Amino acid sequence: MSDLLLEGVVGSHAYGLNTPASDLDYLGVYVEPTRTLLGLHPPTRDRGTRHGRDGADATYHEVGKAMGLILACNPTVTEILWLENYTVSNDFGAELVALRSNFLSAQRVRHSYFGYAMAQFRRMLHRRETQGLADPRLAKHARHTMRLLSQGYELYTTGVLEVRLPDPEPYFEFGRQLTMETGEAAAKALIAEYEQKFDSAKSVLPEHANEAPLEDFLQRVRRAHLDDQ
Repeated sequence: MSDLLLEGVVGSHAYGLNTPASDLDYLGVYVEPTRTLLGLHPPTRDRGTRHGRDGADATYHEVGKAMGLILACNPTVTEILWLENYTVSNDFGAELVALRSNFLSAQRVRHSYFGYAMAQFRRMLHRRETQGLADPRLAKHARHTMRLLSQGYELYTTGVLEVRLPDPEPYFEFGRQLTMETGEAAAKALIAEYEQKFDSAKSVLPEHANEAPLEDFLQRVRRAHLDDQ
């Protein structure tokens, strides 16, 4: 693989929401040789999902794409900059982590985290309708709906993303609720609660991301990898 800047365990194991059935997932950021990007046949996509260490699933994004996704406050990629530990982190990777607050903007955080939570909510409703209340993935979608809302609100109001949840039990309890007949009402109530909380909160985040240091970082990474093979 091209130079790997960052890699860490993400998903349920990172949040503290893992169960015995949870897969181990890795997320990474790598650098494509700059000459490859400038040539006649530049890569049209990054690595996508592939087998990582010990056969676990892993997703690797080229640094340019990763930074674009983090600027959009994509929750599944943003968390790479807020992990407690990394399986790989070189100098550029550590610098990227240090720049993490520069990616944040109030409306993008709210729109992205709330949007992802609503997507999980719709998956829940679909599974309840098509697979019934015994579907084992129903509780997982519920846990991640609640996680996205709580983490998004925390990031919006404090500027800090705590990837590992301090107390996972309320999320498991919410998951259990969604396997009951009253689950849909509980989910709608949670969505309404967080919508009101976002509406009434004052964000500590700026209106726009601070792109200048991010641009400088990416340009230096590109120059450093100009002659990579």
